[in-house]
Amino acid sequence: MSLLTQHDGLLVDLDGTVWNGDTAIASAISALNDVSVPVAFVTNNASKAHAAVAEKLRALGINNESPTVFNSVDAVVQLLQQEAEPGTTVLVVGTAWLQETIADAGYRVVTSAGDDPVNAGIATVVQGHNPQNGWAQLSEIALAVRAGARYILTNADASLPTERGFYLGNGAMAAAVTASTGVFPRAAGKPEPELFHLAAQKIGAKNPLCIGDRLNTDIAGANNAGFASLHVLTGVSGAIELLEAPPEHRPTYIGVDLADVLLPAEQLRPGAQNGFTARGDGHDVLLERGSIEGHDNNDQGQAAHSAAALRTVLEVAWALPKPPRYIHPRSEFAEKAVDSWN
Repeated sequence: MSLLTQHDGLLVDLDGTVWNGDTAIASAISALNDVSVPVAFVTNNASKAHAAVAEKLRALGINNESPTVFNSVDAVVQLLQQEAEPGTTVLVVGTAWLQETIADAGYRVVTSAGDDPVNAGIATVVQGHNPQNGWAQLSEIALAVRAGARYILTNADASLPTERGFYLGNGAMAAAVTASTGVFPRAAGKPEPELFHLAAQKIGAKNPLCIGDRLNTDIAGANNAGFASLHVLTGVSGAIELLEAPPEHRPTYIGVDLADVLLPAEQLRPGAQNGFTARGDGHDVLLERGSIEGHDNNDQGQAAHSAAALRTVLEVAWALPKPPRYIHPRSEFAEKAVDSWN
């Protein structure tokens, strides 16, 4: 029985899970076109309107003509309504779409700390990702925050996966403001649970599976929402991060990529597989035996073999009181798998 058959919907991250920058992860696109359950795309990236994200999905090969898209702006509007009365002044640093969305929600939007048309004070700052954000924009945030404005981020992702590697994310930009002001912002998107609940409700899923590549947002958010999760190794968080993950960041399942949702659920859980065995040795974990049997001797087969070794080690590593100091491979197969984790 595949993992997919145990769930009535998928809540799927985008950056690092479905694409990197403008390059599709081909196996993810193919798998999403094959699934029979409803899918909602749930992203922390607030730089594009829902329609623009849907257009990009179609351009990269998603067959659905009207894909369901949620992003952290949906959550930030909900949070704003709790934090500030409609009609109050909000400094919005981000894309024009973010500014329009906040204005449509009933707030007076400004883009400078010095622009307060009714002299009522800026109640809140909302910061979203925009490639054009720089020193000038962050300085406006700092001025408003120092004057007492509440500080909200659409998302706190420190990095952004692209085809060239990892760019600075919205959280990394916000860290500069915090370093200057001493004020820590509140993030509206993942890992808070609201975005997951909104998306699950939209597609009518009572038992959705969350799929993502980042432990401290996608997986932590799924855990906060009470949903099962599949962590994929195509984006930000790799083997080392999984080995060191605190309980609140640990996924239910680990896959090479999104296509692994079609594999048996038990194969994707942490546990011994592919002939590997693991055991604790003080502060370390020993990985022994192993086999390549059942996997082709190509990049895809090697990745599956490596993931099997990782799941074997994780069962032992997560039972230790602290993350393991070293993983010691004790066979040729184990050595090859561990080398691929770095």
